[in-house]
Order: sequence, then structure tokens, then C-alpha cells
Amino acid sequence: MTDATLDSEDNKLVVLARSSRARNGSAEGAAVRDEIGRTYTASEVNLPSLRLSAVQVAVAMAASSGARTLEAAALVTEADGPSEADLLAVRDMSAGVLFVAAPDGTVKGRHR
Repeated sequence: MTDATLDSEDNKLVVLARSSRARNGSAEGAAVRDEIGRTYTASEVNLPSLRLSAVQVAVAMAASSGARTLEAAALVTEADGPSEADLLAVRDMSAGVLFVAAPDGTVKGRHR
């Protein structure tokens, strides 16, 4: 599976997630798109009192901005796949797909 197999809007999520990861020097970056096309990007939060994955932060940003549902989400990570917590966060707001991509943008999987 490559970037070419994604439509342009889904590929945009991967590009935004890669950018967030690179900008912050983070292990992972994420991006989500809500029901009206707004996008939210994030990297993970690792504070002594608060730890959130990039997907959790992006979903929380969407929810706190008034999004009702998510159309799609992307996670860029070196890990093989998303955590169960990431999948649950996306599922809480979505019937859409979570794309997982490598740091170079190669899509490694799709999760519902």
C-alpha cells in the first residue's frame, strides 16, 4: 500500500501528521479530519503528569472544537500499528478509518 492508493484528502492527513511529527521532533504525529473538512494535527504529549498519544491529542482537539464526527485519521509512527487506546479514541467519534504510515509516508495499514 502506498500514498498513491489514498485519495488526495486522506493523503493530506498523512502529510500533515508527518509534518507535525517532524516539526516537534516527536516519535509520532497524527492528523484527523472532521465531518466538515476541518483538520487537526498533533504530536504526543509526554509531561510528568499527562501522557497522551498523538492520536488522542488530535481527537481531543477536534472534540473540543465542536466536531461531532471524524471522517478519517492518520498516524505516522515507527511502530507497527496503532495502540488499542488510539483505535478507541478514533472509534468514539468515527465510523471512518485510521491510516498508519511510516515516517517516510508509506502507508502501512488501515484500521476501522
